Amino acid sequence: MATKSSADTHAKPVNLRIREDIRKVIDRAASIRGKTRSDFMIDAAYRAAEDTLLDQTLVRVDEHSYRHYLDILDQPPSGDGFERLMNAPKPWQS
Repeated sequence: MATKSSADTHAKPVNLRIREDIRKVIDRAASIRGKTRSDFMIDAAYRAAEDTLLDQTLVRVDEHSYRHYLDILDQPPSGDGFERLMNAPKPWQS
């Protein structure tokens, strides 16, 4: 099994210039999460990068499976859960 060299596993610096007001918001949020500014920003950037990459994922299916998927989507919603949801009081209705 191949192992990564020590150069591949060490953190590399990334320099950012941000406005003071943005930095303060990030610091406040990081503090609430019990993280450093760097850790908070790395986590947020990593999640955004993953989301972007996942949005680009292509799923290939055969024609029969695709037709079955579309047929399910075309069916009207039903069931007790849906009925409860539709009959639940709405926050904007007083």
